[in-house]
Amino acid sequence: MFAGSHTALATPFLEDGTIDANAFRDLIDDSFDNGITGIVPTGTTGESPTLTNEEHSLVIELAVKHTKGRGLVIAGTGSNSTREAIHMTQHAQEVGADAALLVAPYYNKPSQEGLFQHYKAIADATELPIMLYSIPGRCVIEIAVDTVLRLAKACPNIVAIKEAGGVTSRVEELRAALPGQFEILSGDDALTVDFMKAGGCGVVSVASNIIPKVMADLVQAMLDGREADAQALHDQYSPLFEGFLKLDTNPVPIKAALDLAGKCSDRVRLPMVEMTEDKKNELGTILKQLDLI
Repeated sequence: MFAGSHTALATPFLEDGTIDANAFRDLIDDSFDNGITGIVPTGTTGESPTLTNEEHSLVIELAVKHTKGRGLVIAGTGSNSTREAIHMTQHAQEVGADAALLVAPYYNKPSQEGLFQHYKAIADATELPIMLYSIPGRCVIEIAVDTVLRLAKACPNIVAIKEAGGVTSRVEELRAALPGQFEILSGDDALTVDFMKAGGCGVVSVASNIIPKVMADLVQAMLDGREADAQALHDQYSPLFEGFLKLDTNPVPIKAALDLAGKCSDRVRLPMVEMTEDKKNELGTILKQLDLI
């Protein structure tokens, strides 16, 4: 279902801090016009922690309405509150999203049994296909391989995982343990090729906000067995991937890149702050070298 490239959409903001719906629609068009398989609104890159509940719902509705069936809409509906995650996932289903991405509960630091019960409760409350999201760098905990396997067996609609732990061997462990139809996607642009070599089937990409065709072509090359072509694209754009990782915390760098490319403002919401001018100039140099601005 999820094999391919999916853009983790940024949420553009206007000068008054409200959502820039026009720029958001343009980002969706950029993705689908350039071969991207699906979009992920209201994820980490979409600044979901600082969207109000009303804004969260609005962004998902905008994404569904503007996509018009051109690809998948995988709504970010995760929370550290199981009740809230259920509510947001049910809303995503009601407005027509194709699937839900559910990040591991952050801050609470639940046990693996708590994680199992959390995800099972959500899966039982929706008919949407669910993609788990393990990102220990932000959530402190990871979704253990055994827990993913338990969930895959207990919940027919839990069908995939976005793996953002940064370790290729973890993908190998997941692939060895899980049924063949259970899909694994990279949560890190820089590791997409390695993760797909290890058994992944695609990526939820931050970079595809600015280089959608590159990421679509890279993933398709891997799916077609053209590893050399995929590696060549990876090598060409690795300065951008590395720049995003080192210059600041996501989504600050991608917002800065989109601003430099004239696609939307670099505004982020506190406690995130915009990139310093020195770092933005460094990012601009990378973008110029790649003919992106």
